[in-house]
Formats: sequence, structure tokens, C-alpha cells
Amino acid sequence: MSAIHREPELNWPDLRQAIELAKSDVVGKLLRGGTEQERLAFGPELEAYVKGMPADRWWGSRRPVGIAVAALGCLPSAARVAALLGRRGLREQWHSFPVAELVEMARARELTWLGDLAQRLAGKLRQDPNADEWALVAGLLAEAGVDPPTDDAFVRGWLADLLGWSRHDSRPPILDRLRTDPYLDLLLPRLFEVDGLGTELARRGWDQQARRWGDQPAVPYALVVLAGEGRVDRSALLDGVLGRFLRGDRVAALRPFVVLHDALAPTEEELTERVTPYARLLPDAHSTVATLAQRALRRLDDAGGLELDTLLHGSRQLLARPEKMLVKAQLSWLDRVARRERDRADEVAETVAVAFGHDALDVQERALGIVLRQAPRCRPATRERLAEHAVALAGDLPARAAEVLGTPVAAAAASVAVPAGLSPMPMPLVVPMPPPVTGPAELAEEIGALLHQQSSMISWERVLAGLVACHASEPAGLRDALVPILDRYDVQFRTGHVWGKPRLRQLLGEAIRSAVRVGTGLTGWESAIRTVRRAFRGGPAPLPEVGYGPGPGRVLALRMAEMAVHTRYAPVPMLVATPSRANGQLDATVLVDRLAQAEREGWQPWPFDLEQALLRVPTEVDGDALSRAAALCSPAGLRLAAWLADGGAPHPVSVRVEQRRPAIRPHNRWQVSHLPERRVVVGTRPGAAQHGKLGQELFEVDPPDLPVIEIIDPEYQLWAAVLPNHREVVAAWALPAIAGLADIDQRGADLLPLLAETAGPVGPAVTLALAYTLAARHEADRVAGVDALLAFAAAGDLDGVALGREIGGLAADGTIKLTRVVTGLAEAARAGATTTVWTVIETALPVVLASAPRGTPDLLALGARTANEVAEKGDPGPLRAELAQIAARGGSGRLVTEARRLDRVLAG
Repeated sequence: MSAIHREPELNWPDLRQAIELAKSDVVGKLLRGGTEQERLAFGPELEAYVKGMPADRWWGSRRPVGIAVAALGCLPSAARVAALLGRRGLREQWHSFPVAELVEMARARELTWLGDLAQRLAGKLRQDPNADEWALVAGLLAEAGVDPPTDDAFVRGWLADLLGWSRHDSRPPILDRLRTDPYLDLLLPRLFEVDGLGTELARRGWDQQARRWGDQPAVPYALVVLAGEGRVDRSALLDGVLGRFLRGDRVAALRPFVVLHDALAPTEEELTERVTPYARLLPDAHSTVATLAQRALRRLDDAGGLELDTLLHGSRQLLARPEKMLVKAQLSWLDRVARRERDRADEVAETVAVAFGHDALDVQERALGIVLRQAPRCRPATRERLAEHAVALAGDLPARAAEVLGTPVAAAAASVAVPAGLSPMPMPLVVPMPPPVTGPAELAEEIGALLHQQSSMISWERVLAGLVACHASEPAGLRDALVPILDRYDVQFRTGHVWGKPRLRQLLGEAIRSAVRVGTGLTGWESAIRTVRRAFRGGPAPLPEVGYGPGPGRVLALRMAEMAVHTRYAPVPMLVATPSRANGQLDATVLVDRLAQAEREGWQPWPFDLEQALLRVPTEVDGDALSRAAALCSPAGLRLAAWLADGGAPHPVSVRVEQRRPAIRPHNRWQVSHLPERRVVVGTRPGAAQHGKLGQELFEVDPPDLPVIEIIDPEYQLWAAVLPNHREVVAAWALPAIAGLADIDQRGADLLPLLAETAGPVGPAVTLALAYTLAARHEADRVAGVDALLAFAAAGDLDGVALGREIGGLAADGTIKLTRVVTGLAEAARAGATTTVWTVIETALPVVLASAPRGTPDLLALGARTANEVAEKGDPGPLRAELAQIAARGGSGRLVTEARRLDRVLAG
């Protein structure tokens, strides 16, 4: 110990030992004990030492604290110090640097470039630095006496240091810290300019006296107190808040600024000075902010300080917003203005008429009521324009408007020319597959793209077909192109098990290694491909295990396992299962041509490849393909001829299966509490004997009695192309995962729109998949459900009655949320599927009305809107009887109001 306290001698071994022992104080003593020339002589030694240490070796090490002191003590310039401390590995350790010892070293050397160093380090701060990292830079800036930067990173670090409290914090309260903070005046304006900073301002303060966290965000209220004291400019706070609102941000980041605005409680004079920014918030600010601006302007109007032109201009923009409460509040305000400004009834009425285009019928009804009260005071020309606006009304409202305003000629002509309910939805197109890969170089590019993005069936099929074709035609070129790909993407090819199964990219890597004669890369993979090798040796053996369970997801894995085996031992010049259409189908004539070529050249397709090809051939085949197939004589050709003669794989029978969660008991709580209470899925039973091993497995879906949690895998979107003529079967396999979109809030509905592009009957599995997707938690998934509904409807494949029955049954007991479904149905109606949507609603309503779950009034309102546009409604008697029971309850609640409205539409 005495050796550490004696006057140290300056030499590199001792300095290095002190660094490695993390004794930054000893490093400082050693360097301060030498001359400047001696210190500078160790600069190269230090730089070489740091550069020779791998970046990952700094993690968990205390050596960086000594290195920081040594860098400031023996390097000759700010640039050299900043470069060394900014190296990867050291940069992540800034939070541990001893600021006081660094300042002491700078003073000992009398550094003139300390300010330059501080500015350089400030420029290297992470975008979201912690308080200790910022304190390092701030300490050096303060010692050098230079102004700090005002960039986002420095501001975030300043706030992190300022808010770095805890219940054990002995520092003064946040109000006192802000009052005395040296950077407050410089950095306060930036609090309103840095995106996302509001989430930090939302933190609550720790009350030392009460020993508990406060109830409100600490910083906003502290700023209000400081504004009252004159420490900060009140006007600057208000302008900053409004500027933040105008720039926008995430909702959570805006809330503290709303709190600050309300706590400042602007006076009428302050509101008058800021009318323009408040008015600019009305059209597209977040609803919370728009409501704030609406209240401020209404308060000013009540005091007589708001010009009517400004109010009407802002109202026209706000009334086009979708939020009902916001629009209703504006309509109530305009109703008062209309009574007050009788000489300007025309302008007020035309402004209110903007709300005729709102999606909600109750909003339209309120706007129509205001307009009809003002209509007698309006000029004839204004009433004509109001009648034109009324064309946007729905339900029973157009008739009410026509009684007072009349019917515009253009609207009447349109109603005769275009029968209600007809829609211009385009029929789905048959899209051919892109051209095949032309050579090894293009194949390498396609594989790279496949590994970098969410892959589609088209990408996978082009890669597999290109791999087989290039292996047959250009083996040397294939090796030259793909060996670098194996090296470059080694991690992607070797890792990534998901929920206990290998990712397809791993299996693709094995197929590539087989094609280019590179050793296997997966432990245990050899045993898996050996099972493929034995799969077709005698007897009805089950499908080989390749890490995937039963279902369509296993087919592509089996095909790649087959490639890994046969590319090396029984190569073929091409795959026969590559689709000819982008939906996965394979034209029978194309397959006949491929098998005829195989006969001429004397080779047989691989077993799984042939089975997949057969499953992709459409069930309806022209006579030429049948006759040409009958002329084939190879085993594969004979099998194709028999397949086409039988009409392909018969469609299985779908059976609805209702699953229920068992009662939760103490002994099974952890096993079943996360399961949905009820779920309806579908099983399938083959209607006749199936050809081949794939068909035997794929066409029998046997769901369990209890709901199961199936995580949606991106590979699900590949399933549609496995059975492109049997979408009901694919939907049955995927239904447990698709149901999770609605009942356990999963993400990922990419499969359903793809099923709409394929062929085959639409039964309960597809119908339930649509119902669950329309009720999905996430908007992107509901959009996919709407797209699928439109595609099915355009092709004439959708049974609206069946979909309505499923939606009604699932919504009635809360299995799905009706409010989500209504949103999707409304989008589908706007896109042209009015008749289909009305059929769904008409069927669902009798079931839904019995329990009236949340969203029932919205469904009634949408029903009134769509029923009014449908020419043939069928027999409305049973539904009207249900509506009459609701209407008989009396009152003015929304359920009763919308039931009466729909009844009037059906009666009309």
C-alpha cells in the first residue's frame, strides 16, 4: 500500500497497471507528477493500447475510467482525446468517467483546448443520453466557460439530469432546481421544439415531505410557478406550447404541454393575441389539442372577442374531422351563433352543412336540425346549395331534408341512372408469375432480397426453381455465385429457431449447401433429410419430421428437405411445382408440358415436388389438357392423367367446432387464464380418399376441444399457395391464429387477402376468418379484412348471410368487439360493397339486439345508411319486429334513436 502513496515515477508499465486496476486517482497522480514533455511521450503508447483492445472487452470493465484520465493527461489535442474516447466500446462507458478527476487534470495541464474538447464530446452524445453521460460533457463545458450546444441530444441529456430524481434523492425539489439552473434560459425554448421530449416532461415529482410521488407532472407546474415569479417569460411559455401543438407529436408526448397550457390559464387578452395559432389547430391537431383550441376560441367568442369570419373558417375545417364529440361540440357552438347572428344565417347554415358528410348519422342529424331551423331565413340560392349538400346525408335524413330544402335536379337524375346498391368493384384479375431466374448472378440477388425482407410465395418459388435449374445448367457458375452468399449471410442461414421450429431460411441454406457441395450447417439436419429419403420407401408411413407440425406450413419445408437430398443424389433439370399464376395455381397445360419434357429427357420429378404440383392444378381443366395428359406414359404422367380424370382433390366437409375455456381453478390458473373464454373454429373431414401423402395430411383438420394460442408467423402468408384451389382448408388450418387477432390481440392478417385471390368453396372457415379479422385489435389487420371482404364480394364468392350470422353470434356474447367490426363494414360500404354490407347487418342485427353489446347503435346507424342505398332489401318484417321492441322502450337514448331511424328507412 505504501508504494501507492509515495511520489510516483512516471513510466508506462506503472501507468498501464493503474489503468488496468481501474485506479483513476493513481493515473492522475502519475501524470501530474511528470513534466508536460513526459506526459506527451505516453500519448502514442496509450492510443496503441486502446486500439489493440477489442471493443467488446470494455463491457463490464473499469479500465475506461483510467483511460479517460490518461487521455486528458497525455494526449496533445482535443481532436486526439475526442477520437480516443469516442471509440466503440469506450463511448458506451462515458457514464462512468470521473468528471472531477478530469477537471483536475485539465487544470494541472492548463489546457487551452478544453472548451474545444467539450464541444467535440457534446457532438458525440447519443440521441438519448443518460444523466451521467450528459454530466461529463456539462462538467467540461462549465470548467472551460463556453456556451453549451442546443442540439437535441444535449437538451435531452440536460432534461435527464434535471429529472433524475428518486425517492432517495436528497437534491432540492424540481422547482428549486429549475429556478437555479444555469442553462434554463438558454435551453427552455428547446423543450418545446425537440420531438418526443414531452414523454419525459410527464414524470411526476417526489414529495420529500409527504414521502410519496406527486399526482401531476412536476415540470409543467414548476414552470407555471416560475412564470408567476418572473423567472421565466409567461408569453414565451404560451408561444412554446402552441408551437409544439402545431408541430404535432405522439399523444403521450403532447399531454404535458396540455397540462402546462391549462395550468397557465391564458387570459382573454392572451387568447386574442394568439387567435391564429389556435385556429390553425382545429383542422388536424390531435383531438385532445383540437378540443383545447376549441374551448379557447369559444371562450373568446363568448366574450365577444372572436370575429365571425374566423369562427366560420375554422368551423368548416373542424366539421370535416371524424371525431364525433369534437364535431358535436362545434355544432352546438354554431347553433348558438346562428341564433345570435341572424343576419348571417346563410353563411352559418352553409358552414353547418359541411357536417352532412360526417360518417355518424347522429352528427348528420344534429347538423340537419340546425340547418332546417335556419333555412327559412336563408336566401333561395342558399337553400338550393344546402339541398345539394344534403345529397351526402344517409338513412332517413335525405327525406327530411327534401321536405324543407327540396331535391336538387342532379341528385334526382343520379338516383335514376345508377340503381342503389350497385357497386363498381373490379373483378379480381388472374396475374401470371414473373419470369424465371435467368442465371446464378440473378439467383444470388434474389436470395439476398429474400433474406432482407418479409418474403412472398413468389420470391420463394423463383428462388427454389432457379436453384434447381442453375444446378443443372451452370453448376460451376452456381457455386461461384452462392458460396459468397453462404458466407455473407451465415448468421441468417444458421440461426433463428422460432417457437421450436427452424425458419425456412435455415432450410434454404441447407438446400443451397447441397447444390454447391458445401457441408451441412445444422446439427441434426442430416437425420431430418434421411427421413425424407425414407419417406417413399414402402407402406403408408407418415410424413417425415422436419421441425414443422402438420399443416400447410410443413410443405415448403419438406420440399426444401427434398431438394437438399435429391439435388446431390438424384438431380433434375427443373421443378414441376413452380406455379404459373401469382396466386399459386399451376395451369394443367403447363404441368402436362413439364411432364412431357421429363418423359422425353428420361427423368422423373421428385415425389413431394410432384404432389405439390398436382395440388396446384385447378379443378376445372379443358379437354385438350385431359387428352394430352392421357397420352403420357411415365409414372408421373400416369398419375397426372388419373388426377385430372378424377377432377383433382375432392373438397372436404367443413364442421364448426366451438371451443370453450375450462373453469379457472387454483390448480390450473396459470395454464388456462390467458385463453379466450370462447372461440369458434373449423375442422375438416375428407369427403373421399385423397391422393398422396400430402393430401392425406392436409385435408383433415382436427381442432382440439380447448382454445389454443397459436402465434402468427410471417410464414403463414405462404400457406395460400400450398392449396390454391382449397382456400377453405387453408383457412381451417390458420383459424386458431386468425382468431387470435380478435380475442388475444395478435398481429398479422396477411393471409386472408391472399386467400381471396385463390379458388375453392367459401365455407365456415373462410367466413369465420373474415369475421375475426374484421374484429382485429390492430387497424392494419382490419384493413386487410376489408380488402379480403371486397375481393370475395367482387368475385361473387361471399355469403353475406353466413358472415352476418357469424358476426352476430360472436359479438352477442363478447367473443369479438362489435365496434371494431362496424368500422370495417363502414369502410367496405364506402368502397362499394353496400349490398353485401347490408346483408351482413340485416342478418347480424336480430342476434345482436338481444344482448345489445357496445357498438350496437353504430351497427344500427350503418344499417340505416346502407339500407337506404340498397334497391332490394328482401322481407324486412322480422327485423322490423325486433326494432319495434327496442323502440317501444321509449326515451332518447342512442340505441332507441338508431332503432327508430332504421325502422323508418325499412318502412319507407
